[in-house]
Amino acid sequence: MTAKKILMVLTSHAELGNTGEKTGFWVEEFAAPYYTFVDAGVEVTLASPKGGQPPIDPKSEMADFQTDSTKRYFNDANARALVANTTPLAQLDAAEFDAVFYPGGHGPLWDLATDTHSIKLINAFLAADKPVGAVCHASAVLMDVKTESGEYLVKDKAVAGFTNSEEAAVGLTDVVPFLLEDELVKRGADFQKVDDWNVFAVRDGLIFTGQNPASSELVAEKMLAYLGQS
Repeated sequence: MTAKKILMVLTSHAELGNTGEKTGFWVEEFAAPYYTFVDAGVEVTLASPKGGQPPIDPKSEMADFQTDSTKRYFNDANARALVANTTPLAQLDAAEFDAVFYPGGHGPLWDLATDTHSIKLINAFLAADKPVGAVCHASAVLMDVKTESGEYLVKDKAVAGFTNSEEAAVGLTDVVPFLLEDELVKRGADFQKVDDWNVFAVRDGLIFTGQNPASSELVAEKMLAYLGQS
């Protein structure tokens, strides 16, 4: 069986609103699915809007947030070199991949949510019957994608993402440009969730989404099962 190819798209945005603090991608949300894919024999390509090294949310490097996957990543020179050299999003073609996955962190709220290259890419994957996965804040990448009929892609679709109560728990409700749960609901999504910080992932057709960092591995597993690669 030919190895499947999955594109993982990371944020290029580093500023946490006007707080003077930094943001970026959340290490666990990259590392857990990355190793889930790689260990299943998948070929992973990394991209970001600007290319090069995407910013890492410094909080996700703190001791409290380390898992087996993040420890493996920090000790994996090869994976870190791949992350340091992501391909600019504009240079990628959905035809070269079997699926796309977006790790979260707060960064995507500022760039990927409205990135025209990302929106075009998601449309191309879906038009080719290929799965699109996103976890936590990265579910924002689906927000402004529209179907051919001009309706929001998420309308009447079961989706998960970082919840209003989780945003409140991390104290960033007034810092983020929008509350993800509210925006998805506004666009007609069937927003699904469980209690804060619990593992939850949902599939609706070709769209695979997860609620929070702990859910990222489950989204990847569901995608692999769909691709027949698990």
